[in-house]
Amino acid sequence: MTQRLSLANWLHSFNPPAMNTRPREWLRAGLGAALGVLLSTWVCYQLFGAPVAAHLVGPLGASAILLFAVSSGALAQPWSIVGSYLVATLVALALVQVGGASLVTASLAVGVALALMCPLRCLHPPGGAVAFCVAMGGPDLAEMGLQVLAPVMLNALCLLACALLYNNLTRVRYPKPHGTPAAEMHHTQDVAPQERVGITSADLDQALEDIGEFVDVTREDLEQIVRATEKYALRRSMGDIRAGQIMSRDVQCATPETTVEQALRVLEYHHLKALPVLDEERRLVGVVSLIDLLGHSRRAPHSDFLGRLGLRRDVPLSRVMSQPVTWVGSDAHVVELIPLLSEQGLHCLPVLEQGELVGIVTQTDLIAALHRDLIVHLG
Repeated sequence: MTQRLSLANWLHSFNPPAMNTRPREWLRAGLGAALGVLLSTWVCYQLFGAPVAAHLVGPLGASAILLFAVSSGALAQPWSIVGSYLVATLVALALVQVGGASLVTASLAVGVALALMCPLRCLHPPGGAVAFCVAMGGPDLAEMGLQVLAPVMLNALCLLACALLYNNLTRVRYPKPHGTPAAEMHHTQDVAPQERVGITSADLDQALEDIGEFVDVTREDLEQIVRATEKYALRRSMGDIRAGQIMSRDVQCATPETTVEQALRVLEYHHLKALPVLDEERRLVGVVSLIDLLGHSRRAPHSDFLGRLGLRRDVPLSRVMSQPVTWVGSDAHVVELIPLLSEQGLHCLPVLEQGELVGIVTQTDLIAALHRDLIVHLG
């Protein structure tokens, strides 16, 4: 019985899991891959002839799948394709010079290229195909010698250029940026607020080290997945607390014509840190904060407080307010507000319903909601 169950589990492991991508993304990636291979092969054909282009189109097609379908993966980044193509070609040429063109030489070239890609941080599966194709390319590639680097690198750079252009035009950010510390926003050495409790970057590094195997996902993507998982778990545990339930409704507002002096008086009187700015039709057009007011300096000296700060009292808010405005709907879950008010440096979030300002959620409102939820859970 145990053996039969083990066999069933082993066979079940061959069943691929469902993909989380949408058909629209499949079509986007497929069109991009087709265009990238077509353009790169055509350029190689024009410069080096049909035989050379035909020998190298295989790795190019494999690279296109990575660069357009899984462009956020660690194996699809720019240095991965450029570095792997370069390393694979040099390894293949060196081994052919030593052992001649043969199946054994080509297979060895694949293994050596893979071993070198890892410390060079350019692991890219089609690089193995490049090594094999260069080693077994026959007279068309053999007679080129070291010059075979030209068509190989041309293919890599041309396909990379297509991926950079197409992915970003279709709203897929490429290459994948490295994460920047949230503390840079405040120019301090503190770690990001979400890393001070719970899972930290050090924890993630330790987990990756414990795995010790190839993981085809960038560290930044993996951290984003972990944070998203935490968010959905927290959302489930906190119940149905929405922005409309915790927002302040008696909102103090200003207009684009309101002056700096008037805005400072309102902020001081109501003990606020920010004011929404509404136009004549009551539409939200900006937000002005103390930082906006104090950061708008003027050279003309004044004898009063505003003058000492370099501010002119008659400057309208339309010249100092922040825009566009980050806002949320009244049905936004409280978990969605946490990163906006803790990580992005926002002190308040305007709440809109059908384009109309109905309230504002401040950091104080959020803290009060979290405190109430904690009491409920402890109770």
